[in-house]
Amino acid sequence: MDIQLWHEILEPYELAVQELVVKFRYLIKEHHEKGMYSPIENVTGRVKTVASILEKMQRKNISVENLEEQVEDIAGIRLICQFVEDIEKVTELIKKRSDIEIKGEKDYIRHMKDSGYRSFHLIVYYKVETLHGPKKLQVEIQIRTMAMDFWATIEHSLQYKYKSNIPQHIKERLSNAADAIISLDNEMSTVRSEIMDAQISSQIQMKLVTDILNNIENLYKLSNKREVAKIQDEFYRIYAMNDLQQLKRFHTQLDIIAEGYRAQAVTTDF
Repeated sequence: MDIQLWHEILEPYELAVQELVVKFRYLIKEHHEKGMYSPIENVTGRVKTVASILEKMQRKNISVENLEEQVEDIAGIRLICQFVEDIEKVTELIKKRSDIEIKGEKDYIRHMKDSGYRSFHLIVYYKVETLHGPKKLQVEIQIRTMAMDFWATIEHSLQYKYKSNIPQHIKERLSNAADAIISLDNEMSTVRSEIMDAQISSQIQMKLVTDILNNIENLYKLSNKREVAKIQDEFYRIYAMNDLQQLKRFHTQLDIIAEGYRAQAVTTDF
């Protein structure tokens, strides 16, 4: 198969990865803007290299004609979560989407691989629009915790170095590390609610501060600069208190003040 043909095959998969990464990042943004905890912490995507595809085709005896049907992970999306419990929530979110069709799933969390690898995989169909019309592609979505991802990244590097023949003493250490990862994820789950509360409060505070600063900036255009400077000083004083309720009250009062100045400006224009 010549290089140009490989390019034609892989280009739609690159488009699928780009679109899905944008969509999942927007999902994170929606959660944050609504002051909600996002079960997805981070999103990455990739298209397999030609070398990696060829290696898999050779290892599994896949013909060129059956390439796109039998190699399910040409396009890959990785969704990183903070907690094991989030993996199920993310899976539910994906299954509800109208732009993604589920083909199958592989649960390597309940059924860990012998190597110690843990992750939840969804094989999905995703449609992209190309110059030649719509094309339905297979995409592998991996959902795992940050701890699982750290382990998998190290294991992948070792597999690459040793060409899948990792020495026994390293395998044993990887297995021990996998056990430690399980313990870490379990321990983090015990403080999950406290961490979630802290992160939600942080997101709410960030949004309030952004809204307040935008309001103050607009007030400089509508009212006496000395008066706005006093409001700004009051904001800095309240912000330094690190009291979310005080910040919420200031935000509400500032909205009322800003609305009054806007109404006054409209009256003046007439």
